[in-house]
Amino acid sequence: SEGESRMRDNEKKTVAKARALRRRMTKAEIILWQSLRRGQLDGHHFRRQVPVGPYIADFACAKAKLIVEVDGATHAEDDELAYDARRTEFLAAHGWALCRVNNLEVYENLSGVLEGISIELRQAHHG
Repeated sequence: SEGESRMRDNEKKTVAKARALRRRMTKAEIILWQSLRRGQLDGHHFRRQVPVGPYIADFACAKAKLIVEVDGATHAEDDELAYDARRTEFLAAHGWALCRVNNLEVYENLSGVLEGISIELRQAHHG
């Protein structure tokens, strides 16, 4: 049907956008990815720039259904806050927990950020 083909087109666009974002990760995302990749955090497998519905998660652990978002300074405007709220609502409705960190935290307190993610993973794991 036309609706299905439009949905497939949208999925293809989301996947293409995710691939592009993987090539253009921010400095903070790169730093955090170095600590999340290859199961380095408590053996949990994370993927980066993962399509989840119409959105793209910075990092996602499918087993724990945890998404980690790295926010820059731009997430303070009203329209961005509204977008983030809609996105969070969508992800929660699909069973995902969301852990937000900002660039500054990654630069200045990476071990604290990783500890926070680790706590979120344990909570997600034990429901």
